[in-house]
Amino acid sequence: MKKIYLAAALMFTGIYAIACPVCERQQPEMLRGITHGAGPDSSWDYIIVWAMVIVVLLSLGFSIRWLVRPGEQSDKHIKTLILNNH
Repeated sequence: MKKIYLAAALMFTGIYAIACPVCERQQPEMLRGITHGAGPDSSWDYIIVWAMVIVVLLSLGFSIRWLVRPGEQSDKHIKTLILNNH
């Protein structure tokens, strides 16, 4: 039963994620069919979005790196206690 609910939820969210024809005409060519609403107002919108993408990817990379290789030598450090606790 859980698989049916999950499949239905994924199917319906995919339908709502597609942009409607009116919104599709308002978007720039790069974003057509992806988003609803009016397109970006200026070039600053693209710069802000790409800056945030870079910040998120850097923070994700550093957090994974420090989780896998914490660099702490003490056996009582919280990271080693969490990683070695099976």
